[in-house]
Amino acid sequence: MAKSVNKVFLLGNVGKDPEIRTTGGGTSVANFSLATSDRFQDQQGNWQDRTEWHNLVAFKRTAEIVRDYVKKGSKLYIEGKIQTRSWDDKETGAKKYRTEIIVNDLSLLSGREDGGGSSRSSNVSSASSSMDQRQPAANDEYSQAAEISDDDIPF
Repeated sequence: MAKSVNKVFLLGNVGKDPEIRTTGGGTSVANFSLATSDRFQDQQGNWQDRTEWHNLVAFKRTAEIVRDYVKKGSKLYIEGKIQTRSWDDKETGAKKYRTEIIVNDLSLLSGREDGGGSSRSSNVSSASSSMDQRQPAANDEYSQAAEISDDDIPF
C-alpha cells in the first residue's frame, strides 16, 4: 500500500467553552470548536476576512487538560488528524456526516489575562497523546456527566 498522510495543524481561538463527557469505560472526551481566519483581497482590492470553524475532539489526558485550561476565547495550536463519522438520523433515517479533528497535541498560547486558560496555574502548556493516559478516578465529578459509549471513540 502506498504511504499516506492525515495530519492537521491549526492555530486559532476556541469558539465556546468545551463540552466534557466521560464514556462508560471512564475515558474523558472533550468536544469544542476552533475558529481560524484567512485574509484575502477581493476583485475590488478590498481586504476580506473569512472564518472557518473546526470541530475538535480530544480524548483521555488531553481532554482533561482541555477541561482544566481551555475556555471560550483561548488561543490554541493544535496538531491532529481529520476524521469523518457517519450515522443514520433516528427521526428521518437520513445519513448524517460530521467531520472532526482528532486532537493529538495541543499548546495553550493565551494567558489568563488574554481570556484563555483558567484561574488555575497554567504551568501546563502542552498536552500530547503520549502523556499519561491513565483512566480518571471513578469518583471524579466528570464521570457523572452525560454518558457516551466506548464505541463512540474512533480508535
